[in-house]
This record gives sequence, structure tokens and C-alpha cells, in this order.
Amino acid sequence: MALDVGNVRIGIAVSDLMGIIANPLETFTRTGNVQRDVEYIVDLAKKKEVSLFVSGLPLDLKGRETEQAEKTREFVDSLKAACDIPVEFLDERFTTLSAERVLIEGNVRRENRKKVIDKVAATIILQNYLDKKR
Repeated sequence: MALDVGNVRIGIAVSDLMGIIANPLETFTRTGNVQRDVEYIVDLAKKKEVSLFVSGLPLDLKGRETEQAEKTREFVDSLKAACDIPVEFLDERFTTLSAERVLIEGNVRRENRKKVIDKVAATIILQNYLDKKR
């Protein structure tokens, strides 16, 4: 399961059982309570029988961690404390831009893009991870 952790939303994607293809699952709107957000993700992971989380890590153009990367790490630390599922990070530079391009090419209207862009970005993160593992 891939997570594109943001301040307002978390994009979520899962792979097929063989770990070949990433699929968008949902865009979760954060509650403002980290523990509730983590509980939701853990419950979803259990339902989907997830064995690994892949979290996007926002880096700047020079590969340095950003302020958002620190927030992502804090969220992931809470996630690790709540379950035994391991977490790996993957550089997520340009994933949102790539997701935006995919949606534009798919003729998704601007007002609808905001609803799905995070789960599409999570799908790109997960597909990149799966491709690197092959």
C-alpha cells in the first residue's frame, strides 16, 4: 500500500497480489487528529492484507528533505507505532506533477482533479516502487 501523505489529504494506492500493478484506492481526507488518521489507515491495511507500506517522501530538487518530508516522517512514525507493517520511503519528486499530467491527458475536469490527484500520485509512487523491485 502506497501513501501520498499531505496536510489535508492522503492518497492511497494498493498493488495486485503479485505486486506488479499499482491501483488507486482512495483519497482520504484527514480528520485533524493524527491518531484517528493512523487508525483509519491501519484498519484499511488490515482489510486489504497489506504487508508493506510505501510512503512518498517529498524532497527538493537537490534531493534534500523538505518541511513536508519532516511532517511525512512524523506521520509514518505514528503509523509504525500503531502496527507491525514495515514502511519504506520512496522519493516522490514530480509525482503530483505526473499525476496532474495524466489527469489532464485523460480529460478530467479541473474541479474533479483535486478529488483524485492524491490517489493517482500514490499510484505513481507505488508503481515506481514495484518497477524498481523487479
